[in-house]
Amino acid sequence: MSTLTIRLPDDTTERLKALAHRRGLSLNKLMEELSAQALAAWDTENHFRTLAATGNVEQALAILDRLDAKPVDGESEVAR
Repeated sequence: MSTLTIRLPDDTTERLKALAHRRGLSLNKLMEELSAQALAAWDTENHFRTLAATGNVEQALAILDRLDAKPVDGESEVAR
């Protein structure tokens, strides 16, 4: 495990401490959780960018057209 020193404005530090306290976490555990969320979002974005770069635009648009043509459960064609 690594140790990381970061510089934050005092008010940001105090707000993060308050958030950690409210969640019943240490500041360290809160930062670990927030980091994991940020990395998961980044990984998801990269995954979709990779899929988009290798995808077939015509096929994707055809799928969207088919989805647009199907009524949603409980929705009439008129409501669309």
